[in-house]
Amino acid sequence: MLFVCPFIILSTAVFKEKTGRKISFFFLKLWAWGFSIFTLLWFTSKGDDRIDTSKAYIYVGNHGSFLDAVAIVICIPQAFSPLGKIEMLKIPVFGWIYKRLVVMIDRSSRTSRDHSVAELRKDLAEGQSILIFPEGTMNKTSEPLNPFFDGAFRLAIETQTPILPFAILNSKAHLPRIDPLLVKPGIIKTSFGEAINVKGMVAEDLEMLKQKTFSSILSLLEKRKTPT
Repeated sequence: MLFVCPFIILSTAVFKEKTGRKISFFFLKLWAWGFSIFTLLWFTSKGDDRIDTSKAYIYVGNHGSFLDAVAIVICIPQAFSPLGKIEMLKIPVFGWIYKRLVVMIDRSSRTSRDHSVAELRKDLAEGQSILIFPEGTMNKTSEPLNPFFDGAFRLAIETQTPILPFAILNSKAHLPRIDPLLVKPGIIKTSFGEAINVKGMVAEDLEMLKQKTFSSILSLLEKRKTPT
């Protein structure tokens, strides 16, 4: 993080927003692969070859471990704007990177929520993909998925942007949320589903779209093989 942080700050300061983000993601991937090598954790993906990187998507997936941040950077084949909690700014060094690449949200503030949605809508209008963890926070339960919030699906319908579901299959097994210092080397797998077309959908279709995405991610999780 210390190595890539100056390059990310410089990229976002010198270049226009979209260009700066793409350059920053190059350095972010360097950080992620460096993390992968030094922790003996390897990240693989399936289904990413079907993703049309010339299009903008709303990536929607499960969230069960701190390792998910590394998995999405390595496995998603295009730059994207993630939605993240403002509390993460408190982490030294990481917070500096986070501030420049993440659309931050304070869920306790209606003003902050409205501002975050406006920022995500702007990114989509400029052809930039975004990422939202619809569970809202890290899943600390034994269930594969927590119930989804509406935000990602409302935004998909309003902007007519396809949803691309994904599942990070076994990150919790390698770094459990309840014991974040217990890292277990191995292979972490991410699987991408088929993009869900929302063309022509209206507000009344929100629950159907949410359930369809939930089922898609759950199906990806249930197909997982024995953890490595």
